[in-house]
Amino acid sequence: GLPTAGGLPGKASTTHLIHLQQQQQQQRQRQRQQVATRAASGAAGASSDSEANMGAVLFAVGVACMGAFAFGYHLGVVNGPLEAIARELGFAGNQALSGLVVSSTLAGAAVGSLTGGSLAEAFGRRSAFMLCALPMLAGPLLSAAATSINVMIAGRVLAGLAIGLSSALVPLYISEVSPTSRRGTLGSLNQLMICVGILAALLVNVALPVTDWRLMFNLAAAPAIILLLGMLVAPESPTYLAAKGRRDEAVAVANNLWGRSGADQLGAGAGAKSGGSGGGASLFSGAYRKGVLMGCILFAFQQFSGINAIVYFSSSVFKQAGIASGALASAAVGATNVAGTLIATGLIEGAGRKQLLTTSYLGMAGTMALMAAGFGLPALAPYSGTIALGGTLAYILAFAIGAGPVSGLIVPEINKEAVRGNAVSAAMVTHWVANVAIGQNFMAATATYGISAVYAFFGVCSLLGAAYVSANVPETKGKSFDQIQAEMDR
Repeated sequence: GLPTAGGLPGKASTTHLIHLQQQQQQQRQRQRQQVATRAASGAAGASSDSEANMGAVLFAVGVACMGAFAFGYHLGVVNGPLEAIARELGFAGNQALSGLVVSSTLAGAAVGSLTGGSLAEAFGRRSAFMLCALPMLAGPLLSAAATSINVMIAGRVLAGLAIGLSSALVPLYISEVSPTSRRGTLGSLNQLMICVGILAALLVNVALPVTDWRLMFNLAAAPAIILLLGMLVAPESPTYLAAKGRRDEAVAVANNLWGRSGADQLGAGAGAKSGGSGGGASLFSGAYRKGVLMGCILFAFQQFSGINAIVYFSSSVFKQAGIASGALASAAVGATNVAGTLIATGLIEGAGRKQLLTTSYLGMAGTMALMAAGFGLPALAPYSGTIALGGTLAYILAFAIGAGPVSGLIVPEINKEAVRGNAVSAAMVTHWVANVAIGQNFMAATATYGISAVYAFFGVCSLLGAAYVSANVPETKGKSFDQIQAEMDR
């Protein structure tokens, strides 16, 4: 009996081993199939990306960027010839009226940003751009022909209205016509063209005598004309078409822009799924609240980190460092801003939005702390000029690699189709309101508390910005709008 009893376990063991081998072989086959599937998917993704009609995409993005260029140009063009304008129009020595020539543009921009999203949702992105081009063209021409302060201010308000509209429309449109894999790089061109516009205004200020201020304003008509004519032939946003129930048109445009993967990148059409108009009070309720509030908070942090105060104060800082030329100071700030934005353009698809934003705010906090110490600590007083100069340029560079370009890029990415236009408008209203608040109170705050304390406040805001981004903002790199919304809805 013992041999038979001993033989039974041997047979069972052999059968068990054969079964295990079969299972392992099946598992290896499944793994090979999964690897092959992933490789095929990756190859298909690369192929579809290479099949994107980048000529059509770049044309659409380039036309839209004329709005960003005009944004920067109008912000910078008046600074050089302001005194000559005041003399010729009869308000020389009146600081209040001189300030009004500058601030009237900001007031117009706040109003424009408030309505940009509504126009984009009601009439479509292309039509909204063409409407935007009208005050963008009329404003500088009116200012160029001005014979009184009232006409000058009217022209500046119209120009402000246009750049407010474009500040909402440009990032929205670029995000919706760009292929998923290039959306970050192309989206950063918005901020880059704003910086280029500011530099162009500076170069015009340097190249032309201040008495030629009318020509300076006339030159601002060029981007408006390009925007108006270009949008006559540029494609409508496929995302907008899908959200309005025009699915066949949306797929046709998407395929023309992005190749055979156009329909897949377009997704199922979140606008149709989510329902509702997304206008008015509904922006801050229900499923829309998270993305809208996040966009507004990001722009609040961007402004209260002190970027415009640094720009406003840069001439004084450079004079303290021994550089008396205001134009040279502006050139250094502008060139650093452009350089940083170019760096961000190269990094944004690799490093991702979240990492760039976090690193940017930490860099801004560090440079603000350095400058606060340089202005406030007696031991550093002999080096305050050098610290101020280096700190200012380092701060601008830190801003330009993240908080500048990424804030405008990520807001349309994190918001649903049904409210995307109005959500971008809400974020830009926050931007302009905070911009005006900082501009109006910065000098009074420095007089009351000292520049060191004010810079320390900006540093704390930058640290809070880094913490907020790290804890709350999703990474959107390489993700379709549907994928981002699935993550935002968790």
